[in-house]
Amino acid sequence: MKKLVLGLVFLVAACASAPSSQDSNLTAEELYNQGYDQLQQTAWRRAAQSFEKVELEHPYSKWATKAKLMGAYAYYKDEKYDDAILSLDRFIRYHPGNENIAYAYYMKGLCYYDQIVGSEKDQEITAKANEAFEQVIVRFPNSAYAKDAERKQVLIRDHLAGQEMEVGRFYLEQKNYLSALNRFSAVIKDYQTTPQIEEALYRQVEIYTILGLKKEAADALRVLERNYPKSRWYQKAAALQA
Repeated sequence: MKKLVLGLVFLVAACASAPSSQDSNLTAEELYNQGYDQLQQTAWRRAAQSFEKVELEHPYSKWATKAKLMGAYAYYKDEKYDDAILSLDRFIRYHPGNENIAYAYYMKGLCYYDQIVGSEKDQEITAKANEAFEQVIVRFPNSAYAKDAERKQVLIRDHLAGQEMEVGRFYLEQKNYLSALNRFSAVIKDYQTTPQIEEALYRQVEIYTILGLKKEAADALRVLERNYPKSRWYQKAAALQA
């Protein structure tokens, strides 16, 4: 998917060769092309600075609009994600009808997506990535980025479900059964297509059994059997009811 990102950026980029001068009297086009050449040289930080200059020194030029997006890309490649998101938010705010607006939303999702950490850690960034990609899917369903946004959401939802499971297991170990049950029930309700669903159903059976709620435990067991009859979690749940 990096090729998809690169493909759009260089499509947007100017074709002219940039001058080597760093003179502050460069025109908007010259500054823009200078940033473009720096991108080709993988000098991400310098490129971002050149694009920033276009915006600051020539805010009303046609190059300033392109520079917002190109600067965001340079920051993204330099892993300066907060700066990239700020640039993208400016682009989205001031140029909602631009032909590259779908790409701006998609890149914002990438900025969050590339920062996702394991499900044992806080998932605030993961939730933001999910929200950003959802914007791509809902607003631009026919764009070149919608399908990839959907694919990335599969991993994102798995991480979010994993976080719920981590917290649920912690509560279970602390014998805080109702709080644990709420977490596992949230996985069953909100993340039905993730691999976490089987264990979540088992944990329901386990907690209901501990609490002496036989009917609820039996109901959860039937759901697990109907959907995952060969699952090891079903075998464990059935053993609890034996």
